[in-house]
Amino acid sequence: MLKLYGTPPTRALRVMWLLNELGLEYEMLPVHILLGENTRPDFLALNPAAKVPVLVDGSLVVTESVAIQLYLADKNPQAGYIPATVEDRAQMYRWIFFLVTEIEQPLWRITRHTFLYPEHKRLPQDIDLARQECVEMVAVLERHMKEREFMVADRLSVADFTAAYTLDWANEENMLDGAPRLREYLKSMYARAAAPPTIAEALAAS
Repeated sequence: MLKLYGTPPTRALRVMWLLNELGLEYEMLPVHILLGENTRPDFLALNPAAKVPVLVDGSLVVTESVAIQLYLADKNPQAGYIPATVEDRAQMYRWIFFLVTEIEQPLWRITRHTFLYPEHKRLPQDIDLARQECVEMVAVLERHMKEREFMVADRLSVADFTAAYTLDWANEENMLDGAPRLREYLKSMYARAAAPPTIAEALAAS
């Protein structure tokens, strides 16, 4: 059985959602970062970077949430979450990388300088810069999604599951106030049948 290491609301939630969408059985193994469980030797043997999530599939260990999503979608092609054409796959990769580098990284900076770093290391001015950068990149994505139902082509892909988590995080930081289409898109993603049980499972595991 698949094993997923991590504790929501971390990016383990991205993987949980896709696992549930695919109808795959898996064992959830909590790793509490704030308790330092990610620095235990047994976990570091799986991921020396001390980050969650980690997926173990037999002898295969996959780290990085988006890499795990792509692996699961690739291994289960019947779901169609990997676009069929090389052109559409290129666009999927483009927007996945955009999400994790241009939107998620400013959100991480805000989180670090708000409560993760020790107080003497926090830089309030970097929070302001990160907010500005994030809002600017959200506007780019808002324009992309203006007339679209999905991130790429005309059907659901891994990019949409990556986007849902990232945009929910952005929404919690009030970054989507000027992005009505993205708010609608996020609402439609969370209306999917697999979303409520995933969130309930995440709350139970946290």
